[in-house]
Amino acid sequence: MRKRIAIVYNRIREHLWLRPFLFCLFSITVALVANKADGIGIDEIVPNIDKKSINTLLDILSASMLVISIFAVASMLSAFSSASSTATPRSFKIVVTDDVSQNALSVFIGAFIYGIVANIALDNGFYEKAGRFTLFLFTLVFFVVVILTFLRWVDRISRLGRLEHTIDQLELVASKSVSAYVKMPFRGASPVKGPFHNGTNVKSRNIGYVQHLNLQELQRLAVENDMIIRLSCIPGKFIHRNSILAQFKSDQKLDIDSIQDRINNAILVGDTRLFDEDPRFGFICLTEIASRALSPGINDPGTAIQIIGSHERLFYLFEKLSDESGKSNVLYDRIEVPSISMGDFFTDAFRPIARDGAGNIEVMLRLQKACNALATLTNQEIKEQAKLYSKESIQRSELAMAFKGDLELLRKEYRF
Repeated sequence: MRKRIAIVYNRIREHLWLRPFLFCLFSITVALVANKADGIGIDEIVPNIDKKSINTLLDILSASMLVISIFAVASMLSAFSSASSTATPRSFKIVVTDDVSQNALSVFIGAFIYGIVANIALDNGFYEKAGRFTLFLFTLVFFVVVILTFLRWVDRISRLGRLEHTIDQLELVASKSVSAYVKMPFRGASPVKGPFHNGTNVKSRNIGYVQHLNLQELQRLAVENDMIIRLSCIPGKFIHRNSILAQFKSDQKLDIDSIQDRINNAILVGDTRLFDEDPRFGFICLTEIASRALSPGINDPGTAIQIIGSHERLFYLFEKLSDESGKSNVLYDRIEVPSISMGDFFTDAFRPIARDGAGNIEVMLRLQKACNALATLTNQEIKEQAKLYSKESIQRSELAMAFKGDLELLRKEYRF
């Protein structure tokens, strides 16, 4: 249940209205709470703040924040458009959740609402001497927060949506997803083992990408009916109405339709892939940027070389976290979940780059060096795939490169 709530929260975070809405509620509360200072007996010790001076500050705050808020929205939309066009449209979800930008927009809109509400309350005699002093302090605090937020946001908006910044954000999100997968490759369930005889198939009733597996609900279902459930899908897989989601078997007499309904309901399906539980999606998005950079219209091999470095760092996470992998307790002993092969990760990361950059000596040299480095790791699956893609990239270059000198230089980097 907590995982599903986290997924819903992450989807809400992708909308720009959430934080501004929460900050608006906060600012209204602050403006009205200042009135409570009139009842705590501090009138004799606080200075008498002139109403007009507070009105002037609030007028400046509300007027300037409206303009800055409009400017902030326009700048953010421009950054989002830039990220989608220069990187990949899939990066939009990452860029739009930028905390600094969302916090800045929230502060600007919240300060505007605060100025309006406080001004109206002040003009209608809502505050006495202590209340006016408290309101004055709150207004000064808002000014300081707005200035500091604006300075920080100006630095961020100059980079937001830029290609390098988008790559860094995608790599960060991908590393989190990969780290979670390496630590719990089967998500707390058991791995698929051997053949599954006499199982009943469960077909999908939805079309789209698997986004989340509610293993807690599936475990509860399996315990209630004394059965074993073997899943045939994981987050990131595209399914249709003839796809087999899972198989189950039990020695008891079961209500097949009810079981199939509950299994379908426990598998969340959506129109797009999500980074949350899909470690391959980060590799795919990064590789899309490299493929775009290698297109004849863009011709930016430097970006493709940078992406290869990002992939290399992500694969090193498998080695770094391998000691923690598989040591977690099996929480869902009646559920079997398939794993992701290392070949799939390498295919997502390197095949498009090897295909699109086959004729570019700089890109292929960097790819060979990455494969050579990954082949030194102790993870046997990574080692084998690195050797395989090193060979395949050479073969692609032999078909694409016309200059023999480049081919000879590339073959010197081939170590296997």
